[in-house]
Amino acid sequence: MPDTYVLVHGAWHTGAEIEAVAAVMREAGHTVHCPTVAGNRPGDDRASTGLAHAIDSIVAFIEEQNLSEVRLAGHSYGGMVISGVADRIAARLKRLVYINAFVPLDGESLNDMVPPHYVAMFDAIAGAGNNAVNLPFEIWRDAFINDADMVTAQAAYAKLNPHPYATFTDKIKLSQPLAALALGKSYVNCQQDIALPHSMPWHPRLSERLGLFRLVECPGSHEMFFSNPKRLAQAILEAGRD
Repeated sequence: MPDTYVLVHGAWHTGAEIEAVAAVMREAGHTVHCPTVAGNRPGDDRASTGLAHAIDSIVAFIEEQNLSEVRLAGHSYGGMVISGVADRIAARLKRLVYINAFVPLDGESLNDMVPPHYVAMFDAIAGAGNNAVNLPFEIWRDAFINDADMVTAQAAYAKLNPHPYATFTDKIKLSQPLAALALGKSYVNCQQDIALPHSMPWHPRLSERLGLFRLVECPGSHEMFFSNPKRLAQAILEAGRD
């Protein structure tokens, strides 16, 4: 049976970079939307866009498209966004799917969940970049897309855009714990993902905050949207189905 998915990209991305995964899902008969989150669109003010603006933009997209029974999936930073969206419009959603994504507690920021050396690096880059951050290629190559060859890694990196740093430092406001939401929840864990070190893992450290959830695991890096979109699409569909 066809389902409706909204895929929310991570930091430095737009919806265009996840279209390869969406295309595989559409071939399987599903409706898939890939909106670009506020702060990552051309012309957006990276200096002033915060987490609330990002969340608002996806709420507005779902409401304007009049979508319901949505499987709402978020990758990495997109976990912050879908968490805020679910807190606002749970009635329009069917299931949350976190793809090696942040799962926040009320009053927590993304930076609260990453290693201190990342925070120090982001602080320095944002201070020199009008409150926008870029990811150094060396980190992208070895920690984010370690399952790809150099040509793929360089081509993918060229598509990234500066990210509004306030979305990393803003504290999210949730009316209840995500575990208390009356929604299905799933976590996709890409097993060679070391964008967060395995001493501070995505799963189970963050996934267990969802309470009852479905775990789907697959081999791959943090950036399977580029390195293996077909396999990632399969994992998302396994996570999103009834």
